[in-house]
Amino acid sequence: MSRVEAPMTAAVNLAHVNGADIEYVEQGDGPPLVFVHGYISDHRVWDDQRRIFSRHHKCIAPSQRYFGTRQWRDRGERFSPSTHVDDLAALIRKLGAAPAHIVGWSYGAVLALALAVRHPDCVGSLFAYEPGVATFAEDPEAVRIVTEDRHDMVGAALALNSRGDTVGAVGAVFDHANGSMGLFEALPDTARSIFLDNARTVPLMFGAAEPLSISRADLARINVPVVMARGELTRPLYRIATDVAHGCIPASRLVVIPDAMHAAPVLTPTRFNQALLDHLSALAVA
Repeated sequence: MSRVEAPMTAAVNLAHVNGADIEYVEQGDGPPLVFVHGYISDHRVWDDQRRIFSRHHKCIAPSQRYFGTRQWRDRGERFSPSTHVDDLAALIRKLGAAPAHIVGWSYGAVLALALAVRHPDCVGSLFAYEPGVATFAEDPEAVRIVTEDRHDMVGAALALNSRGDTVGAVGAVFDHANGSMGLFEALPDTARSIFLDNARTVPLMFGAAEPLSISRADLARINVPVVMARGELTRPLYRIATDVAHGCIPASRLVVIPDAMHAAPVLTPTRFNQALLDHLSALAVA
């Protein structure tokens, strides 16, 4: 594999872990770099990052259980953050990739933080972009803002999902997460199709078990280099979650990506990629 030019496409592989067949793409050579996607998406959402970073890393991008286009073995009964964290750890170990640099976005950032807490042997460093929960926030005013902002963010999607309109809910999730109505319809067809292919996960997303309860004490035990990153234009939930997590993790650095929203890996990939490159470069010279 050339370290100068990496192709956009790569073979999709299957790994049997924890009783499930997990799809993943692996490309490049070098230190393992694992990309963890968020809700209503799959490994394809990281194609731009994989193309860039596989020049110097072994990039591994899995589709979490129930995400992607594969047929399910059940009705989604095991859809939960705990399942996804344990699947991720099992996959990393199976591929001999531990400890890996972990990159997580949104729900994937929550899983990445939980992975560092529950399976520290799997994590060499962490780049977490805008985690979607803030169970570690204790300040009453911050908790109030997070609660109100989450209600404002998911209300439209919940209503559409309750009427069985999972396709409409996908657009609502994307637009409201970024605080910009009509943004989803303006995406290129290739990007929009990734999210629409995962419309069937919307009922699972809203019906899943309670979010992982990550505490301040949990975060304080993370002892690898961490970047907590967020967009300059992000909504209050993600801003507070990112900033509070940063304050709890001893070896954390806070990065604010200019003019970026929640979907920065897709909407402004050049800026997102530069922030990730800065993180990896700092590790290389440390």
